[in-house]
Parts: sequence; structure tokens; C-alpha cells
Amino acid sequence: MPVVLKTAEELERMRIAGRLASEVLDFISPHVKPGVSTGKLNDLCHDYMVREQGTVPAPLNYAPPGYKPFPKSICTSVNHQVCHGVPGERVLKPGDILNIDITVIKDGYHGDCSRMFYVGEPSIQAQRLVDVTFECMWLGIRAVRAGARLGDIGAAIQAHAEKHGFSVVREFCGHGIGRKFHEEPQVLHYGKPGTGLTLQPGMTFTVEPMINAGKPGIRELADGWTIVTKDHSLSAQWEHTVAVTEQGYEVLTLSRGAAPAPA
Repeated sequence: MPVVLKTAEELERMRIAGRLASEVLDFISPHVKPGVSTGKLNDLCHDYMVREQGTVPAPLNYAPPGYKPFPKSICTSVNHQVCHGVPGERVLKPGDILNIDITVIKDGYHGDCSRMFYVGEPSIQAQRLVDVTFECMWLGIRAVRAGARLGDIGAAIQAHAEKHGFSVVREFCGHGIGRKFHEEPQVLHYGKPGTGLTLQPGMTFTVEPMINAGKPGIRELADGWTIVTKDHSLSAQWEHTVAVTEQGYEVLTLSRGAAPAPA
């Protein structure tokens, strides 16, 4: 399938959807604490999206080929869960790290982002992993500009993760986004500079590296969705949706509570 280049009007709609997705993360932040279940976080986010924002939670009943419908409105991935964690009865404990992944649909356009949260005081390793993963995302984003190549994004992420002794999950990647949840191109979080598709103004896609403290191997749990590290090591992920512009890039998933870019 060809890459869909967005018009100025479409980009404005994506800015709105992206900001709203990020504002769900702002809203849920104070609720992430020991003793709360991931299911409760899902219910709070669902009500906020539907009742306050008038958005549609894109993950709810999302069913790509080969998958049963996703049963919840957000993804909650705890500790060694890499991505697509299904909210439920799991209660958060002090020292846990948590990724919350939000995708909303507003006026036909998707906004997609995720953040890491600490539950109480993190371990030194957990904090290092979360910080390095955040830096990886931003290094990938800063490689985005018209005329650059997709491989430049992955190469920047891989080099930084491996320099710190961490590994990059290979099986999942960023993706084009717009009217559809998942469009072309696929944005790998590893690779070689100067390879892959040439970036053009109007492209919109996510940069969402999943970085493991141990080896890169993963496996899927019996629920058919939750992905975990094979070696049970911690995993972290951050995500923004970005647009390629004539001048470089624009991050579409920013809100007041979004963490500022690293220096």
C-alpha cells in the first residue's frame, strides 16, 4: 500500500487527535499509584475519552488479521510486559513500571502516544531503562526530516540503546497513521543509516521504541495480545506521533503534561 501524504487540513485534524490522546495520559497520571488495578485505569480512561473528550478509544474491539478483538480501551504493560498489555485485575505495586498506550479517534483521525510511569520509587535499573528509552524515542524523532531515510530513525535508536547495554525489540515497530490506525510506512527501531524509504513532507507515523533491559527475545501470552520478554527482564516504551515537514518534523501528540524533550 502507498504512503498517504496528509494535506494541511488533514494535519490540523491529526494535531487535534494527537493532543487529545496526550491529554488522556495527563488525566490518568495522578491515578497511577500502588493499589490501583490496570482495569480501573482502563475504565477511568474510557470514561474520560467517551464522556469528556467525545473521542473513540481505537483499541476497543480492534481486530487485525489473525487476532481476536482487543477487549479494552487502552494498553497497560507492566514491568516485563513489552506491549499490548490487556488491562484487568492486576494491582500495581511499589516499584512497578508501567506503560500506558492511548489511541483516540476524533473526527475520523487517529492520535497515538504512550508514556512510562513509575509506581512509587523505581529501581536504579528501571529508571535507567525508562530514561534511555525516552532518549531513544527522541533521537529517532530528531532524525526525521524531508530527504532523510527511514533507516536513519532506527539506526539512531538502536545505537543509543545498545550503547547503554539494552536491546531493541525487533518484532514490533512504529507505523503510519491517519484515517487508519495502522498505515504505511513501517518504522523499524533498528537499522542502518541511509537505507529504507525517503521521508517526504506530509508523512505521519509513530516513533515508539520498545527497549529491553535484557535480551531482545519476546513471547505472546495466552490472552493472544500481551507481549512479554522471554528472559523476564524489564521492558520500556515511549511513543509519539510525528509529521514530516519541509523544515524537519512536528510532534503531533503534545499536551501540557507531556514530558519535555531531552536537551
